[in-house]
Amino acid sequence: QVQLVESGGGLAQTGGSLRLSCTASGRTFTSYVMGWFRQVPGEEREFVAAVRWAGGVTYYADSVKGRFTISRDNAKNTVYLQMNSLRPEDTAVYYCAARPLPIYSSDYRAYDYWGQGTQVTVSS
Repeated sequence: QVQLVESGGGLAQTGGSLRLSCTASGRTFTSYVMGWFRQVPGEEREFVAAVRWAGGVTYYADSVKGRFTISRDNAKNTVYLQMNSLRPEDTAVYYCAARPLPIYSSDYRAYDYWGQGTQVTVSS
């Protein structure tokens, strides 16, 4: 059974930084795409970034490009989201997700496995 455990959320000031971690277990993830999504109450889950586990190709939403960096550590089975230059509009619950195909998608419905979510709050 695939398990995704997130950590690293919290409170930051505008312009500050946070790093989220997602540790995956239960499978070999070399043929997976790992993604980060975020959601605010009353809105649909929004794509933030994704990485193909094999090869490390990355993808970003326009709203975070140049500020956020997704990466993975194969030895630790962990995916990271480094968030810099944070803005109040980045406030959301952030979710790690796993898609069991090596094909990128920004649609949350294409991901089969989800973490529990971690709150990120950016104060102005």
